[in-house]
Amino acid sequence: MEKKKDNSTFKEKVALRKTMLRRIGYPVVMETHGGRGELFLACYAGVRQGVVFEKKPERSAFLARQRPTWAVYETDCEMAIRAGVGGHLMVNVLDVDPYGNPWPVIEAFFGSERPRADKLFVVVNDGLRQKIRMGGSWSVGSLQSAVEKYGNDLHPIYLDVCRELMQEKAAKAGYALTAWAGYYCGHIKMMTHYLAELSR
Repeated sequence: MEKKKDNSTFKEKVALRKTMLRRIGYPVVMETHGGRGELFLACYAGVRQGVVFEKKPERSAFLARQRPTWAVYETDCEMAIRAGVGGHLMVNVLDVDPYGNPWPVIEAFFGSERPRADKLFVVVNDGLRQKIRMGGSWSVGSLQSAVEKYGNDLHPIYLDVCRELMQEKAAKAGYALTAWAGYYCGHIKMMTHYLAELSR
């Protein structure tokens, strides 16, 4: 039985993406977790070029019908992105919505060989704050450097940690952070949404 995921922040997710899209002339999107295609309908239905990943066969088949001009991959997104999948496009929007830890996927994107747009937007739905609130920062490999710097209680400063991690990982691909927006939301503010504008 599939565990029901909290999607109470959907309106906020859509609003953040629409703000981003107003700043892009011609978006080319990589959506790392396609899911049921709701974000596509709300935000990306007019986008002609894109890449989407989804592990579940029935969902990936639906996404292929939903967006016939996009490349649709039925696979684990982290592994595929790390291998350079989607490199046939000059992606300028990276949309990461895993409900849990987004950092392995973000790191895979910046660490992979692929063409790089001069300006890149990274928009993220991050579900790590609940684990952090329960004292679990130390057990998340992606947060090791932050724990060493700030200690295990990252809950009050998690947005600042996210900004630092984004700068660090983007720099590996030659990007500098030029704009940042983020906030906590959802049930007892356990979700973190953020948007990074990066330039080369």
